[in-house]
Amino acid sequence: MSVLPKFSPRSDEERQAEIKRALIRKDAEIGGKLFGPLQAGQQREFYCQDQYTWVWHEELALPGGQRKAVTTQYKVRPDGILKLQDGQASEYISRNEAHNLYKAAELYRQKVGDEHQRILQAA
Repeated sequence: MSVLPKFSPRSDEERQAEIKRALIRKDAEIGGKLFGPLQAGQQREFYCQDQYTWVWHEELALPGGQRKAVTTQYKVRPDGILKLQDGQASEYISRNEAHNLYKAAELYRQKVGDEHQRILQAA
């Protein structure tokens, strides 16, 4: 089964953008599985949005059918890593949290790289 969706004929630019979006969705799914199994009704994503931004998104099913979602962005800057979470005031993270983010990013890059290699070999 192919990870990438079937594409209808269109411009190369549109096709490349669609492929990029599909890969980011797949990468986010892979990243979400790095931190253990998901519970029923839980969704988790962890991915590199751009050169300086990492995103953690998690959704949980609550009793009564409601959902709780939390999105955290980590913005890498020369003077530290800024953490932004669901409209709250931003703050720089501790060295310990930065170390944990670094370890997660390394594992993410390894797993995503392995998946990209598998996709390319299957193509």
